[in-house]
Amino acid sequence: MSERVANILSIAGSDPSGGAGIQADLKAISANGGYGMAVLTGLTAQNTQGVQGVEFVSPDFVAAQIASIRDDIRVDAVKIGMLGTAEIIEAVAKALDGLEAPVVLDPVMVAKGGDRLLHADAVAALRGVLLPRATVITPNLPEAADLLDEDEACDLDAMERQARALLDLGARGVLLKGGHMGEAEAVDLLCEGEGMTRLRAPRHKTGNTHGTGCTLSSGLATWLGRGDDLSEAAAKAKDYISAAVGAADDLQVGHGHGPVHHFHALW
Repeated sequence: MSERVANILSIAGSDPSGGAGIQADLKAISANGGYGMAVLTGLTAQNTQGVQGVEFVSPDFVAAQIASIRDDIRVDAVKIGMLGTAEIIEAVAKALDGLEAPVVLDPVMVAKGGDRLLHADAVAALRGVLLPRATVITPNLPEAADLLDEDEACDLDAMERQARALLDLGARGVLLKGGHMGEAEAVDLLCEGEGMTRLRAPRHKTGNTHGTGCTLSSGLATWLGRGDDLSEAAAKAKDYISAAVGAADDLQVGHGHGPVHHFHALW
């Protein structure tokens, strides 16, 4: 009998250029061996050069989408991305009540071009309502600083301190992404309990890194949904995103920050 395919639910916004958001999530879930499902929280007018506009879905309709999935389909893991408002955050938290499945929270706050994707007054709701519900959160360095109301970490010692501070906020695990630090290697920190693991990968010379956070968190959710423990899932997701970034220049998409190559192993 073949292995049961894991059903992975992404709750996030749309990127019509296909490099980030729901579109990236579904690609990453599929590439890592899961069946992807999607609940949209918002629409963006977006391309590789930036975000031109954002419209959020009503909280009630976000909740209705989640209810439709839960009424009919087994959910093996959840990835949460762009939420936008405190009301959507609260609706998602309530709609997930009672679900016994790993939850990966990617706290999407600001797009690469600097456009804010989470209202400032929603940060407290994210911190207080959803973060304690998460199996693991996957902030980058600016997002971690925003969540902690601190300056951005500029070395590994500061990263370790901030990862532990985020763990103290209630998440069971923290995967703090160090890609913004600009060192020779791309080093992420996985913090769970008393343990701290450094996940290293070569830094690829490319400007095509659009959607890296969405892609990593969706890969992580997929491996958790497939039954891996957090350290195994994080290592596999890190290998996947590193290879996807390494192959990004094989694609020719747009004139700005192009997407990573989600299907590098298949094409």
